[in-house]
Amino acid sequence: MGTLRAFSVGLVFLVVSCGLAGCGGSQRQAAEPEGIGIHTYEIDGLTLQTGDLICTNTTRGRSVFAGFFYRLFGMAIPGPIDHVIVYVGPGGRCVEAGAKLRVLTFEIPGHTWDPAQMKKVRGPIFDNLYGVAYPLAGRSLSAEREAEIRECVARYCLRQAQAGKPYNVIFANSATDEAFYCSQLAYKAYLEQGIDLNTNLSVPEIPGTDSIVFPQEVWAGCQHVRAPSAPAGQAQPIP
Repeated sequence: MGTLRAFSVGLVFLVVSCGLAGCGGSQRQAAEPEGIGIHTYEIDGLTLQTGDLICTNTTRGRSVFAGFFYRLFGMAIPGPIDHVIVYVGPGGRCVEAGAKLRVLTFEIPGHTWDPAQMKKVRGPIFDNLYGVAYPLAGRSLSAEREAEIRECVARYCLRQAQAGKPYNVIFANSATDEAFYCSQLAYKAYLEQGIDLNTNLSVPEIPGTDSIVFPQEVWAGCQHVRAPSAPAGQAQPIP
């Protein structure tokens, strides 16, 4: 166990060191997404609106991608969430940065989370629905402001997908708009609206990891509802 933890911390150190060196380049321009609107959808009995976050894990799955890095981080930061997906609508349309190593849109078929049915478009990511996080819940926003934020978040995410932005393996560089990992995409979209989903959770042994936006902290930092099929046990609270 000590050897595995040492390897985990070492990999985090490498990622953070690269991230602190920066990731330059100018943001590519993409056509402005059309037809955003505010949409409502239901998945496994959980209600989603445009801008809400689907949170998944791979503890019972066969994924060769999702959760790999975060399980290593999880040696120091426990919690069930490996992956974050932004729901935009209409229907089951979502945006994620994941196994295809770029930001993309995909459609949830029907109203049941079944990763096998989405493998062709999402890649080899066999994740389980853990629950839904609601970044706008409890913020006392007016209906008009909440609708504006939801639409802006969706527009931001769709713009990155249209531009084909690559996956960001430099997790510590969460400030860039040139590449994205899953929870960073949600973080950046909401940050543009003045909502910071980074709670500065970090790996104690590695300086600079507070800039990483962990999927677990997005879940724990928002009001959330766990899926009926999710394993028993509560997510770790943010310190």
